[in-house]
This record gives sequence, C-alpha cells and structure tokens, in this order.
Amino acid sequence: SPSNSTTRRRRLRPIVRKAAGGERMQLDKDAVKDLLVTLILPSIAVIAAFWFAARFVKPAPPDHFVMTTGADGGAYHLFAQRYREILKRENISVTLKPSAGSIENLQRLQNANSDVEVGLIQAGVLSDAAAAGLRSLGAVYYEPLWVFYRGADNIEKLSQLAGKRVAIGPEGSGTRALALQLLKAGGIEPAASELVPFGGTEAVKALLDEDVEAVVLVASPDAPTVRELAIAKDIKLASLVQAEAFTRRFPFLTVMQMPRGAIDLANDLPGRDVTLLTTTANLVVKEDFHPALGILLLQAAAEVHGRAGVLQKAGEFPAPRESEIPIANEATRYFKSGPPFLQRYLPFWLANLIERLAVLLLPFIAVVLPMFKILPVVIQWRNKSRVFKWYGELKFLETQVAANTDPAQLERYFERLDEIEDGVNQTRIGAGYSDYV
Repeated sequence: SPSNSTTRRRRLRPIVRKAAGGERMQLDKDAVKDLLVTLILPSIAVIAAFWFAARFVKPAPPDHFVMTTGADGGAYHLFAQRYREILKRENISVTLKPSAGSIENLQRLQNANSDVEVGLIQAGVLSDAAAAGLRSLGAVYYEPLWVFYRGADNIEKLSQLAGKRVAIGPEGSGTRALALQLLKAGGIEPAASELVPFGGTEAVKALLDEDVEAVVLVASPDAPTVRELAIAKDIKLASLVQAEAFTRRFPFLTVMQMPRGAIDLANDLPGRDVTLLTTTANLVVKEDFHPALGILLLQAAAEVHGRAGVLQKAGEFPAPRESEIPIANEATRYFKSGPPFLQRYLPFWLANLIERLAVLLLPFIAVVLPMFKILPVVIQWRNKSRVFKWYGELKFLETQVAANTDPAQLERYFERLDEIEDGVNQTRIGAGYSDYV
C-alpha cells in the first residue's frame, strides 16, 4: 500500500544518506578534477608555451664591442672611426685597436682569448681553413693594387720590378701578403728584389725621398697615401697590361679601368686611363657576434661606402662578394630585403626590443587566445555531464520498469528513484545550469 511504501522508503533513508555521503566525497573529487581541467592544466600549457618560445629569444645586444682596424692614418682605421661615429648615434660604443693590417686583424679574430669581435680584412689573404669561426658581413669597398714608381722607364708588368728596391708593406699587413703572391706569380722571388717592409706613410716618404724605387699599396682611391703619390712630381702610376691574366689565377681579384683625371680633374691626374687590379675590403665578425649588431654595422657601412666613388657606383657597396669567409645569415637577409622593418622607422634599441618580445607573442596567439574559446566549452561540458549522468541513471531505470512490470519490484524501483533524487540534490554545478537539475 502507499503507506507501507512510504514507511519502507523512510526506513531506507539512512542507507540513502550514507550513499549520499559517499557521493559527496565523490563530488569533492569532481571539484578537484574541475580545478585541474579548468585552471591547472591550461596554466601548465601556457607556461610551457612561453618557456619554449623563450628559448628562441636571443639575448639583448651588447652596447659595446672591440674592432681591429689597421695602421693609424690608414684607410681601415679612418673608415672604422666613421663606423664608430655612426654607431654612437644608437648608443653603441666601439673601441678601435690599430694593427699592422689584415693579417694581424685575422689573427686577433681567430684568437679565442682576444676581445676583438670585428675587423676589416682584405680578400685573398687567408685560406678556407683559416676562415673557421668567422663570418663575413660582405665587401665594403674596392681596394686597388697601386704600383707607384720613379724612373725613366714605364712599368707595365710586375716582372719589371725585378732588381728594384720595392716597399711592399710591413709584416702582418694584407698588402704584403698580396704583393708577395702577385710578385711570385709574375716571376719575382724575394731574392730577386730588395723587398722593404715599409707601408702607409712610411712607404710614401721612402719613395719621395728616393730611398725606394717603387711602392706597392693596397688602399682605397680616397686614401691620403694614394692621393699624395698621385700628385707628387716625378712619381708614376703603373698600368698593368697583364691584369686580366692575374684574375684567372686569383679569382678574388678584379680588373678595373680608372679613367683619366679620376683622382684630380683639375690637374688631369692620372694623365691617362689606368688598368688596375683590385681586391675588396671585407667586414668580418666572429661567428657568435650578435646578429642585431651585424645589421647595424651593415647600415653604417652603407652610409659610409654607399656613395659613388672613383671606382664604384652609388649603392654598389656593401655587397655579398665572393670571399673565403662565408656570409653571415643576417647579412644574407640584409642584402635580400634590406634592414628589418622596425629598424627603418624606430631607434635601434626600441626596434630590437619589440622584435625580441614579438617571439613571446606567439604562445599568446597560439595557446592563450584559443584557450579563451575552449575553456567555456569545457566548463559547460563538465557542469552538464554531472547532471546528465543522472539522466542516464533515470533512463536505465525506466527501461527496467518497462521490461519488468511485476508489482513486487515496485519498492525497489522507489528506492532507486530516491537514490537518484538524492544524487541530483547533492550534485554541485554552476547557477547557470540549475534548470537542468
């Protein structure tokens, strides 16, 4: 009877409460799961994404580096001073270390204990093995081989220097290294001539004072030493008729025609077209030199060397010329697409900061933003699933009732309904989902 059914259900209440108590324990576990799904796991995913991105963020570029140049008053040192002035505008300080020339510059760059990170090196003075650990930012200007001499004879071949006293540059200079290569190719051994280790202003003075009969210089047409000898009385400039043949033996050399009057139009110097052999000066850095500073150096080189000159067209330098030293990755990008977009419009420090922070935006875009869309769906699913499991229990009970209509099972069906009701009442969900309850 209904009264007996009610009595039995009341008698079963302690059992239902016990079950409900057990369910409450289960619900606490569910709360922990919810916390794990909706807060802890997404936080771990975000932290992992930022950690992964941070591995690709390069450290901030230093505000100082050391550059090895050349002799005081030489072209390398003068150009390095101009680089320093340009970089100072971006609050980058540069310490200049004079040297004997390219060979000493190379030795300093290869020395692991040296603080030198940048140097100007003449193409053709090192082997492929010697280039290990170094990268080139490109060629920055032509360096012609100048052969100035005095005397009545016209010198058109290097072999004509045999038996003469010739200044070929000091030990450690690129001029000496190149001169020895070319003189040997021209058939002159050191014993065949008196080769004097004078270079720069010392060599110019020696030729003007008749202490030497010829001078071999490797320098920019704008170098003071070249201009001084070009305008000096009784000093001639050799036009090399075998220049093209030398380029076949030495691929780093180029033949250049310097037109009449190119050095001094007013005084018509030189007084004829001159055929010159030229190499290039290359801006070389250590392999671990900060790429942002490499780009900044290239911009400074473009400002210094980008104008038209005696032997070059406007915008011809800096350029990725063939060299024994591989081109740095940042230089390749620079020659392909120019300076980074932000550095064209912003100060260097600000542009570099934004570029570095941009890497950290990737996890925000890839993880955090999608999380804002996914988490509400997960939270909704977690809330509904707690109630919907009781819908499943109810559906299962309805199936049992439909399959077995024996009145003797009625009391058991009522007990199961009480358990389901208590379970629903103990289910904790968000207020927005109470209608499902």
